[in-house]
Amino acid sequence: MLGSYRVRTDLALEARERFTEEHVEVRGVEVCEDYNEEKDIRTTVVKICTENGAKAMGRPQGNYITIEAPHLSIPDEDYHREVSEEVAHHLRQLVDLKNEKSILVVGLGNQAITADSLGPHVVENLKMTRHIIREYGLKGLGEEHMHRTSGIIPGVMAQTGMETSEIVEGIVSETKPDVVIAIDALAARSVKRLNRTIQITDTGIHPGSGVGNHRNGLTEENLQVKVIGIGVPTVVDAATIVHDSMAHLLDTLDEAEQKEFLEEMISPHLHSMFVTPKDVDETVKYLSFTISEGLNLAFSRVDEG
Repeated sequence: MLGSYRVRTDLALEARERFTEEHVEVRGVEVCEDYNEEKDIRTTVVKICTENGAKAMGRPQGNYITIEAPHLSIPDEDYHREVSEEVAHHLRQLVDLKNEKSILVVGLGNQAITADSLGPHVVENLKMTRHIIREYGLKGLGEEHMHRTSGIIPGVMAQTGMETSEIVEGIVSETKPDVVIAIDALAARSVKRLNRTIQITDTGIHPGSGVGNHRNGLTEENLQVKVIGIGVPTVVDAATIVHDSMAHLLDTLDEAEQKEFLEEMISPHLHSMFVTPKDVDETVKYLSFTISEGLNLAFSRVDEG
């Protein structure tokens, strides 16, 4: 037990693991795991089914799909292609693509800060089709059926003076998409998951939540359309690194001593500091291409039933 010390994470999988480590059963939460040994990709689905489960997990009810790919930060095109296909597969499960849909992709984050630039880079790499279809029809793309994809990089409040939700609500009201895909950088509990994990959820997303900078959420309740959130943890709480570094020492202490030790050693100032890998510039570039390719694959065809 960590007393008043709480590790910050945006990954539902890590929130669930905390209960497992403490041998606490959470009712209303279902977990299903699949590991593809050939591709070396582990997919875990955490489904929060009840209000009790949502309260315990500190997250809304819904599906949280976590794709763990240990080689995601390595420039291996074949491996990244397999991860893109995995992303596309789960998107098709969460979004009904049997009929032509209008899809708005929102790239959240600050493009001037590398660790927060994932969303904008994903949108830059997307294949936009809405404007071509509106201007020339499907013949302009040589297709009989295709989803209409558009994108926006709304920036952050410090740049625009507006809540991201205000900007997106205005765009949704004007363009009337069938589904919004929000892309954002996240925070992780475990260093090993930095830049190696993709979370997909049908509960929407809260910009800035990973670094404790809470903004109004992009959710179905707020936007009145289905919202899918996609994120990659690019930062970790500095206090987490300190805790993990001292973990072997804590094993010799009882619960009360662990609590006292952590409260003394982990300064509150550490919770306002976040750490990212030194190669984050190159890694975010790979990740953005991988996710955008997953979106392009998912929305390149209409799954006619």
